[in-house]
Amino acid sequence: MKKILAVILALTLCLGAFTLTASAETAKFKVGILAPAVTHGWVAGVAYNAEARCKELADTVDYKLYTSTNAEEMTAQLDDLKTWGAQAIVAFPQWQGMEVPIQAAIDEGIVVVNFDIKIDATGIYLVTGDNESMGVESAKYIVSKIGTTGTVVALSVPTSGSVSELRMKGFNDTIKEIAPDIKVIEYATKFTREDGLKDFSDILAANPQIDAVYSLDDETSIGALQAIADAGRTDVKAITGGGGMQEYFKMMPENQDIWICSALYSPLMVKDAVDMAVAVLSGETVEPVKVIPTTIVDRDNAADFIDPNNTVY
Repeated sequence: MKKILAVILALTLCLGAFTLTASAETAKFKVGILAPAVTHGWVAGVAYNAEARCKELADTVDYKLYTSTNAEEMTAQLDDLKTWGAQAIVAFPQWQGMEVPIQAAIDEGIVVVNFDIKIDATGIYLVTGDNESMGVESAKYIVSKIGTTGTVVALSVPTSGSVSELRMKGFNDTIKEIAPDIKVIEYATKFTREDGLKDFSDILAANPQIDAVYSLDDETSIGALQAIADAGRTDVKAITGGGGMQEYFKMMPENQDIWICSALYSPLMVKDAVDMAVAVLSGETVEPVKVIPTTIVDRDNAADFIDPNNTVY
């Protein structure tokens, strides 16, 4: 009888150990996503790609995604994620005033990975692109297409602050270094196709010869290309962009008269932010800042970047 009881006890212990092991193996990390609420454009692509990556990691990640229209709403959503038990939060804190609530979350032991935007918080992780590098690579691209002489219109966006400043710096410094005889004419515009169309129509009227266009944004470039087509101009041989827009990628092989390119600052980078959060939760050693290098996309490699499921950006 004692032997039977011993066997039963041993089996019970083994079953309990197996149950605990299975439970540990199936436990998932709880990851929250905080993004601004925008129905189109680059910002919308952030939420789309963050959710897509969480779905790809479904075996290891449970997620909740919130979008907000201001700092107060995002702060409330952060509190909801805390109540849910989020172990990590991937945040795109576009709204000012997120420093205090994000610092509070970090102090409570939650891993916070910011995407794109650096804020004043201790212990935060950051994944971002390289704005200055975008200008450097765009300058090299333009020179490769038109040579070391000619006229280039640079479409700056002063309202975007350091984004425009860094992209313009990278471009201007590189042009001065590799093609000092190129004439650069700078005009201010905005990150929309409507402004690109309107402003570049005026620019074309004022400049009878333009060899290339340095545009900082894919949406602006789409507007500029429409202005070029409407004016029937054939002098422009290259135009850059920035961001990583599906519609813009599809235009690249369709237009054989102009070399269309985008210096990627893609919302796809947010997938790296999700991966960073999971790596930290898994106990891996992670560098606190990851800068994604610039990739140039044009007609030669656009097919590699087209996502038929992405109807957002």
